Amino acid sequence: MNLIFEGVKVGLILAMLIGPIFFAIIQAGVEEGFRAGATVGLGIWVSDFLFIAAVYFGLAYISQVVEGPNFGLYLGIGGSITLSAFGLGALLTVPKAHELPEWSKETVRTSSYSGLWLKGFLINTINPFTFFFWIGVASTVVVDGEMELREARYFFGGILGTIIITDLLKVLLAKRIRRVLRPIHLLWLRRISGIALIVFAAVLLGRVLWMM
Repeated sequence: MNLIFEGVKVGLILAMLIGPIFFAIIQAGVEEGFRAGATVGLGIWVSDFLFIAAVYFGLAYISQVVEGPNFGLYLGIGGSITLSAFGLGALLTVPKAHELPEWSKETVRTSSYSGLWLKGFLINTINPFTFFFWIGVASTVVVDGEMELREARYFFGGILGTIIITDLLKVLLAKRIRRVLRPIHLLWLRRISGIALIVFAAVLLGRVLWMM
């Protein structure tokens, strides 16, 4: 139980961070509803699960890759491009509800579930913070702490379970918020989300180039 509780604490810390993942979930939840937001979340959770499996079973190999020349540069550039693409997409498009002749408080899904899943998966996977976070957790907690596989399951299960629950709560809150919004508010939400993603991309690229 202690390991699960430790995992929950780490998961809560992650849940409180405001980053590109937060904006992606909130935007999908407000504009397209609970299922859409949860689908974006599903892409994020699958990405996290794959990271957990990879760093636990292949930490030695991954550490060698990370120490390779220009790995951080390539990962940072890839993440910056991905975030910029999603940010520009948000800036250059208009929410479907904003174009409707009559405003409805009901959500309108305009994206495919596969596209929403891929968005969440890519934003999380190409994010260097996610990559180095899981490596850091695996190396300091699992390896240095000599944690066995059974114990690691409890610990990582606590983290991932907390992430899933808090993300679903964010989506549910986003859907509730829509009830007090008007079309112009949805438009501004998309603009803010797009600008935020581009800012995160610029900061990420700046940090990568600064460390060269």
